Amino acid sequence: MNKKIMVVDDEPDILTTVGQMLEMSGYEVIRAVDGKECLRKLDESTINPDLILLDIMMPDVSGWDVAAKIKENPKWSNIPIVFLTAKGDTMSIGLGGMASEDYIVKPFDVKDLIARIQKILINK
Repeated sequence: MNKKIMVVDDEPDILTTVGQMLEMSGYEVIRAVDGKECLRKLDESTINPDLILLDIMMPDVSGWDVAAKIKENPKWSNIPIVFLTAKGDTMSIGLGGMASEDYIVKPFDVKDLIARIQKILINK
């Protein structure tokens, strides 16, 4: 069975590009255009994703808030989160590193992203 990765980003180009890249690498991709859709899809699904790629700067519900809601829900708390964001300041990177399994700043290297995802899923 293919590993499932949820990609959460309000930028359509990122959602499409990252989603296609992951699909070409053999992953099943679940897309969400914002934090609300991410939480709704997690709530409606009987099968959780194996990993969530999560943007931070999104309208209505930020990635920080989505990550907190995921971690406080026992049904989802074991899903690894990787922040994939344009927030590259030192404070965000530090906080993101504590709140997630990895923190990747846009623009990113595709091969590096896949390698980091594979490492997390192997260690899960």
